[in-house]
Amino acid sequence: MLLNQQKTSGKIYIPLLIMGKNKLRIAVINGPNLNLTGKREKDIYGKMSFHTYINNLKKKYKNVEIHYYQSNVEGEIINALHDFSEKCDGIILNPGGYSHTSVSIADAVRAVNTPVIEVHLSKIFSREEYRHVLITAAAAQGFISGFGPDSYELALLHFVLHSK
Repeated sequence: MLLNQQKTSGKIYIPLLIMGKNKLRIAVINGPNLNLTGKREKDIYGKMSFHTYINNLKKKYKNVEIHYYQSNVEGEIINALHDFSEKCDGIILNPGGYSHTSVSIADAVRAVNTPVIEVHLSKIFSREEYRHVLITAAAAQGFISGFGPDSYELALLHFVLHSK
């Protein structure tokens, strides 16, 4: 259940998630090279490690159970999608470079009944042209790109705002 959104002094406050025993369960699944966030191409992917970012999200959203998984292996990402779809209310997926090539991950996204939002740290449409084709995003419920780590929080907020 959500509280109504309130506007006070020109500031908009995001509704708080009110829960009893059942927390909203969200899985964050990251693909190849995202384990190197904070170490590689800092001008594109940022300076903060992804583990630090996830821990900050968990502290900020204490009423949301956030699970994190990262793999550089396509089949393991597919297995994680299958597994988390049975346990979670939503999945935030960053398939990394597989976004442009993996029909199998796209099929897995279509196959699960859990809503999936695809996110990317970088603004991929202002990068190399080969990155403009997103096979996996077409299968997802939504797509967020270009807001750095905040792309994940925006996806999380969607799930919080639309939880029942």
